[in-house]
Amino acid sequence: NACDFEMAALLNPVYDIQRLGFDFVASPRHADIVLVTGAVTRNMELAVRRTYDAMPHPKIVIACGACACNKGAVGDGYAVVGKVADILPVAIELPGCPPRPQDILQ
Repeated sequence: NACDFEMAALLNPVYDIQRLGFDFVASPRHADIVLVTGAVTRNMELAVRRTYDAMPHPKIVIACGACACNKGAVGDGYAVVGKVADILPVAIELPGCPPRPQDILQ
């Protein structure tokens, strides 16, 4: 998914998101924010819920990209449960296909 590439670009020297105090962590138990890309599929629904439940409070959910915000082009597929807001309480929606790294930073 193209949103993943744009998210990964945040770690390169051009954007260097770590200088702003953000970092990607291996465990949701160490996360304040979960940034979800793509529509929620049947295979991922339980994992998305468990990830959110494992996060400490306060926690923020960001839906990143058209598929996460409104199911995008894959929305009518059998495997798609819905957009992220159908599953989790989304605080921020970042539209775009994909959103630019500059937009994610803001």
